Amino acid sequence: MTIAIGEKLPEVTFRVKTDEGPKPVTTDDVFKGKTVVLFGVPGAFTPTCTMNHLPGYLELNDEIRAKGVDTIAVVSVNDPFVMGAWQKATEAGDRILFLADGGADFARATGLDIDLTVAGLGVRSRRYAMIVDDGVVRTLHIEDAPGQAEASAAGAILAEL
Repeated sequence: MTIAIGEKLPEVTFRVKTDEGPKPVTTDDVFKGKTVVLFGVPGAFTPTCTMNHLPGYLELNDEIRAKGVDTIAVVSVNDPFVMGAWQKATEAGDRILFLADGGADFARATGLDIDLTVAGLGVRSRRYAMIVDDGVVRTLHIEDAPGQAEASAAGAILAEL
């Protein structure tokens, strides 16, 4: 069952790439006591994710934060090394927190997983965006198809803030 507005996010541990190597980061570390915009993507370096979805969050970063958002984060079913390389390649710096959900634990626990085995990708995250207040989902926009980034685009989320 897909997580719904008003529900608390499940407890999982992500990984983030640091200079010292992968570091575990819990759901509480990311969301507790904060307003967070989280967007999920099927895969780092994939065309829609890299050329359409992520750039909007970089371009509107200041405007989104000006609305009271503490953190903007992206999550994908990739390992922390791939997420770190994607962060570097997109020159995102620390404007976006790149969360690796390598085993799809978060995607499955929220019901936001999708099986893209037919496309050679295996189990991945659906494309979505949510606003989370202190670990509770305030808004959730899920795309109908992985190649779309409209309802979950930065502009759509900015309009909800």
